[in-house]
Amino acid sequence: MRIAVTGASGLIGSALVRSLRAGGPGGGHEVVRLVRRAPAAADEVRWDPARQYVDAAGLIGCEAVVHLAGAGVGERRWSEAYKKEIRDSRVLGTAALAEALASLEEPPRVLVCGSAIGYYGDTGDRAVDESSPPGTGFLPGVCEEWEAAAAPAEEAGVRVAFARTGLVVAREGGAWGRLFPLFRAGLGGRLGSGSQYWSFISLQDEVAALRHIVDTDTLSGPVNLTAPDPLTNREVTAAMGRVLHRPTLFTVPPIALRVFLGEFAEDVLGSQRVLPRKLLESGFVFSHPSVDAAIRAALA
Repeated sequence: MRIAVTGASGLIGSALVRSLRAGGPGGGHEVVRLVRRAPAAADEVRWDPARQYVDAAGLIGCEAVVHLAGAGVGERRWSEAYKKEIRDSRVLGTAALAEALASLEEPPRVLVCGSAIGYYGDTGDRAVDESSPPGTGFLPGVCEEWEAAAAPAEEAGVRVAFARTGLVVAREGGAWGRLFPLFRAGLGGRLGSGSQYWSFISLQDEVAALRHIVDTDTLSGPVNLTAPDPLTNREVTAAMGRVLHRPTLFTVPPIALRVFLGEFAEDVLGSQRVLPRKLLESGFVFSHPSVDAAIRAALA
């Protein structure tokens, strides 16, 4: 297949592009990367999410599009300006891409649009799946707008799936990428009470799940990309210490997180117990269903 990918230089996007281009069963696809600068290679197509511009001609012949672009939620402290960037990078970019796809004489058969389990807000101890309603607050609101922005593609007959991704276990980036150096140094520990649920997924399973959504014609709408057994932060902390053979004696009190992270601290301390019901029902098999396996995979 010819597959277009936005966010191709990010943690998940770069791993997905490598997987799609690799040989072997199901591999060897032609990948088109959407870039914000002038294209410098034959596999690049120009787009500008902020200006809602997409070179639609570069998407002709694509059978699938995987849209992963968006400003990092935890990259910096949330100011009003950065909250606007988080929202606009997702909503405006998705709207521009969906409209470009809808304008094609032959649009792709599937658009896999990135989303996040932030959609559900703080669920406490309550387990949620794709049938659960949105939460309240900034991130749930962003996720609702983000997913709604794909409507033009759906109206054009494109199968649209929203990959609501959890915490990706990887050394190379994301929240977990910041944890590994601390735990290796013996400075790791629980955050706050440690009772909040963390819904995680290994980077390898994340990529495999995205490819599974592309290939499975019955999957559309929200699809949770999380391992089947979410654990509390306290349990994750113990697993990190166990796999890395390091003590986990430190505790970061909530007040310190609020000073350091500002408003984002409430989401770090929040609990999200999210289950991948639709993935499992569609026959997807996790390579790393446990957090120990996901951590070991990240270290391999």
